Amino acid sequence: MRGRFENIINTDKPVLVDFYAEWCAPCKAVPPLLKQVKERFNDNIRIIKVNVDSNPSIAGRYDIRSIPTLMLFRNGRTLWKAAGVRAVEEITRVVEQAIS
Repeated sequence: MRGRFENIINTDKPVLVDFYAEWCAPCKAVPPLLKQVKERFNDNIRIIKVNVDSNPSIAGRYDIRSIPTLMLFRNGRTLWKAAGVRAVEEITRVVEQAIS
């Protein structure tokens, strides 16, 4: 998946990545928040999930040390990275800055 992941984040459209694990209880709180973000921005953003247990090389490359971690990429560059469950308002603000 690593090559595919690199292709996904190397686009002009912002890509919000949710790094998670199935066993992580706080990670289960993130999808409803991301759904709200997606509804707000529709096709202006792409949101993907990366399971750190299934993709340890990606998690290692981006120094994911705790989960959940959200990262926002555009044209392959990291625009934002935050660990823990974040407020939808914070995520929205970061995405708005990336789009403008």
